[in-house]
This record gives sequence, structure tokens and C-alpha cells, in this order.
Amino acid sequence: MTIKREKPREKFGYDPQKVIKKLEGIGYQILEAVKQGKNPHIDVPMRGISNVYYDEATKTIQMGDKISRRYFLHVAHAKKFMQTVLIAAYIKRLVGEMKHASLREAYYANKHSVGGTKENTFEDQIESNAIIEDLERTLGVLREEMHITADRRGYIYGDITIKDGEDEFNTSKLGMGGWAVPGTVEHLKFTQINVDYALVVETAAMADRLIEEKFPKKENALIIATQGQASRGVRRLIHRLHYEEGLPIIVFTDGDPYGWYIYSTIKQGSINLAYLSDKLATPEAKFVGMTMDDIERYGLQRVTEKLKGIPPNKKGGPTGDYKRILEEMEYPWFKNREWQRQLKMAIKLGVRIEQQALAHKSLEFVAKKYLPEKIANEELLP
Repeated sequence: MTIKREKPREKFGYDPQKVIKKLEGIGYQILEAVKQGKNPHIDVPMRGISNVYYDEATKTIQMGDKISRRYFLHVAHAKKFMQTVLIAAYIKRLVGEMKHASLREAYYANKHSVGGTKENTFEDQIESNAIIEDLERTLGVLREEMHITADRRGYIYGDITIKDGEDEFNTSKLGMGGWAVPGTVEHLKFTQINVDYALVVETAAMADRLIEEKFPKKENALIIATQGQASRGVRRLIHRLHYEEGLPIIVFTDGDPYGWYIYSTIKQGSINLAYLSDKLATPEAKFVGMTMDDIERYGLQRVTEKLKGIPPNKKGGPTGDYKRILEEMEYPWFKNREWQRQLKMAIKLGVRIEQQALAHKSLEFVAKKYLPEKIANEELLP
């Protein structure tokens, strides 16, 4: 194995008191405005593609500097102003008491009728979710650092020891199912890491196959199963393992526009969470497959699947997968020669190739030949 752990570049330090001080900062700003007889306001960075850009220096999608000012004494702003203050106070209490609440619990905890009216503070969870996202952007902290959690998805397996509160365990000693990644990973400590790199795998079925074939032990690797699009918890875990522990990150997805987008969000971040790229994105991640070259190289022509939609050279096209690939070709981080060649080849062939297609060779093929050879030879896309 030529891929080795790098020197850590970040030192993790989650401090609840810093989060509380940032929340109190909003309160003090409002109080000062009231004392001065001014209309209190809260500045919230604008969401949406118009306030997002690709930063060449950091190789990540970043949020711009456009803001939306939310006033208390404004008929169009008053409700959102009230909701923002209400959720901020709730989060301060959570962090101060070291308790966690789900997005759903946060909604119900703050849903009630305004005194003397029939108006509710929140009519739907969509409203409270949006306010929590506003606070993330305003304060520059993860909602997980504000003790707001989401459903968990994804698991890890490998020779890595984690301290989670009072519990300490090795994720390769918990059965073949590994360890389920929680919605919040800020509190985790990595007490011992005996792997050379982390292999991020799109499907649980493929991750299970690699574990059954003892790939993590033979190749000294950590398996991280995303189970589709990587959750925030998984992306944050990947980020921490790379920057704090120096683990190289290699991504293994299906060879289709959805799989390539999964890789894209792990590597560069996403438009919706551009304001969190510094904590969720891992620009140094590399891609091992599936690639269009794999089809001919490994004789997989008979086990490809047709792309969905209409090709760009046909009437009514492009649609479906073809349209998505053309969009990905315009991503700045896919503008390099190798990725352009792969994406153009997908359109030309009109096919996609799934991870499980490697079982056409044999069940052991992916663990004994495909991944070991490509990784050892560093046949990885940027």
C-alpha cells in the first residue's frame, strides 16, 4: 500500500461556551438597539445560488457576503424576527444544559399560540428548520454544535477506536454491521487509529461485501458506508478524520451522475450547505470508481445499465441522466481533463455502471483485485 496517513492539519476543539457567547451576541445587539430607541434587526446571510461561489483557493463551494436584514418593527419581518429570537433562546438553553433535541423536537418545543391571539409561533416544521439554518449561517456554527440533531445514516468499520462519552470501543469489534454514525459527531474522540486510509462507499451492500471479504483488515482500511448521499454527520466525520487525523479519503460510488454528485458533495461541498463547506467538505478526497474506463478494462459491457432520459443529440434532449451529466461537466472541479473525458464517455456510451456489477466477475473480485490494484497503483481521479 502506497497511500499513507498524512500529518494532521487541524486540532479539534468544540467549545459549547463559544456557541453560547455567539447566541448571546444576538441578544445583546437587540438589547442595545432597544436602549437606543432604534428598530432592532438581525443580519442573516442570504441563501440560494445567487450568494454562492466556487473558491479556487480552498477548492470548495463558499457562501458570498450578501445579507438579508430582518427587522422587528416591520410587518413583513416581525414573525421571522420573533421566530429567530425564540429558536436562539431555545438553543442557548439546550447547549447550556448539555441536552440535544431533534429537528422535530425543536419544532414542537417552540410551537404554541402567541398570547392573546390565535397565531401560532410556527405553523409547520419547515419554518423552524429554516430558522435553524438561518442561525447556522449567521453564527457560523453547525446545527450539531447547537445541539440540534437529525436522523442518523451511515456506518463505519475498521481498526479505529472511538471514545463516545463514557464509552470507548473499536469499530471493528462490533460485529459485521460496524458502528452507526450518529447525527452529531462533534463530541467524538479518536483515541487510536490503526488504518492507512478511509474508503467511503456509496452503498451499504458494497460496504457489507468488503467487510465480508475482510478487505478492511487485509488492506488496513476504514470503511465508511454513506448509504446513498452522505449525511451531514458522515461528511463531518470524514472531514475530521482527514484534517485532524491525517487519513487520506478515497471515494467509491456507482459510475453514474448520482454517484459522481455524491463524490462532489464530499469533496467540494454543496450549494445548499455552502456556508458549512469549511467544516463538511474535504477537497483532498480522491475518486477510485466506478469509472467508464472500468467497463472495457474489466469486461463489464454486458452488465451496464442504460442512462435514463433523452441524449443531447436527440429530439427533446437532453433530459434525465444526460442533462445531469452535462450540468456536472460545468462544475469547476470537474473541468479537468480526466473528469471531462469520463463524463463525455458516459454520454457517448449512454450507459452507467453500478458497484455491484463487479460481482459479474466474482463476489471476491472487488475486494481482492479491483480496489487493491487501483488504490495501490494510485489510479485515482482528482
